[in-house]
Amino acid sequence: MRVILHRLRWLLTLALSAASAVFAQAPDTVFLEQLTWTELRDRVSAGKTTIIVPIGGTEQNGPAMVLGKHNVRVKLLSEKIALALGNALVAPVLAYVAEGGIEPPTAHMRFAGTITVAESTFEKVVESAARSFRHHGFRDIVLLGDHGGYQKNLKAVADRLNREWVASGVRVHAVPEYYRATESGYPQLLKQGGYRDDEIGTHAGLADTSLALALDAGLVRAERLRAEPRPGRADGVYGDPRRASAELGQLGVNLIVTQTVDAIRKASARAASAP
Repeated sequence: MRVILHRLRWLLTLALSAASAVFAQAPDTVFLEQLTWTELRDRVSAGKTTIIVPIGGTEQNGPAMVLGKHNVRVKLLSEKIALALGNALVAPVLAYVAEGGIEPPTAHMRFAGTITVAESTFEKVVESAARSFRHHGFRDIVLLGDHGGYQKNLKAVADRLNREWVASGVRVHAVPEYYRATESGYPQLLKQGGYRDDEIGTHAGLADTSLALALDAGLVRAERLRAEPRPGRADGVYGDPRRASAELGQLGVNLIVTQTVDAIRKASARAASAP
């Protein structure tokens, strides 16, 4: 009996030691919100001084795609971009953006579930986040917007802060290449593959849906993609998603990540060499 008890105590000690080691280990993640404040401080001190601010939006995406498509997409793409950069972390996704008017409802606000804020409010939130990141030691603050409607607002915030911080060495980068790759470069690839413009679409069509499938298939209701009659503009669909696939979407993922990483590196290099 004593031998058994001794062995049990020994096994328990080993288990507790292993558990302590697991709890003590910092996670291997680029997501700021998954770190403690001391882990974040140490990573910034070690050279991770680029912060990617992923900006999505909560809006209708047709009957076959969830309202949070932009938020999930920009988070997953930002992770891939940060890993490729090597010196970057990813901030929490900004899901409340300017999506049109409420009274009367305009743009996507005509559909249930879309959330909008005033453009001035949106800009203030982005600006306050950038000021926070500068305070915590980040040198390159990268704004990645997954939606077209607020690209001008991101540029306005970046321009305003860069004028104010001109002598500090800290720069805010509104990176248009991210959105251009999504809305122009990727559809061009699909056209080269024989897909039509009216099929590729601009919202909830072939391109949009394929990107979602490549990143997180749970964003798409597969059984509704081939519903009859086919959803159209009255349903919030601009394009034809019926031939969407994860394989087609991966073409877009690769293009977006490659072109965005290149753009961020060039922007950071320009900022570092500026007088």
